[in-house]
Amino acid sequence: MKLNMAEEEDYMSDSFINVQEDIRPGMPMLRQIREARRKEEKQQEANLKNRQKSVKEEERERRDIGLKNALGSENKGFALLQKMGYKSGQALGKSGDGIVEPIPLNVKTGKSGIGHESLLKRKAEERLENYKRKIHMKNQIEEKAAEQFRMRLKNKQDEMRLEGDLRRSQRACQQLDAQKNIQVPREAWYWIRPEEETEEEEEEEQDEDESTSEDLSVLEKLQILTGYLREEHLYCIWCGTAYEDKEDLSSNCPGPTSADHD
Repeated sequence: MKLNMAEEEDYMSDSFINVQEDIRPGMPMLRQIREARRKEEKQQEANLKNRQKSVKEEERERRDIGLKNALGSENKGFALLQKMGYKSGQALGKSGDGIVEPIPLNVKTGKSGIGHESLLKRKAEERLENYKRKIHMKNQIEEKAAEQFRMRLKNKQDEMRLEGDLRRSQRACQQLDAQKNIQVPREAWYWIRPEEETEEEEEEEQDEDESTSEDLSVLEKLQILTGYLREEHLYCIWCGTAYEDKEDLSSNCPGPTSADHD
């Protein structure tokens, strides 16, 4: 009888449990047991994570707790202040004009040495200053280039205006000389050369004028020719008028230059 009872399986024994949890191929695990095991594993993982706190977190928690708690009389420094007449919440100093709250604690968590942050700040300021200097120099260069372009454009326009005034003076001189039956201009460049001139005639005239006209600028030619028109023909190209006499010219003409007529 006892032998039969011993041979009966104990439903709480490891052999029975292992049989029920057998996960060999072809032996499907019961859904309830599988879900229970999964929940237990998740709970164990959660408990393990809650117990595992980093050293920094523990230090921060202890530091926050220490900062939140005010110093008591058991602190030697606070007890010394009390002996000197200090009361909790009172400002420091003989006249009571000092600080009330403790100096805030700035915890350094980085691995850099002391003064590294100020060095980085100074380098950042230097980079910003160098950037501003480069931008300023670039703007100056661009402004200078723009000013030079405007000057070149103005000089080009002034040169074109002088050439236009010179051509007008040459045409006027040729017409006025013709009215006085002057067959040959005082200087070859006083008149505009006719297009039907042959190349040989042009070369001869160039040889004759080479010593004079090529040495003169457009402005110098204009000044000489307008002076000739005023002296010989009492004519001003900017007024577009031939005056009766020198007195009429000096009285009614603003002056011998283009600027006088602006």
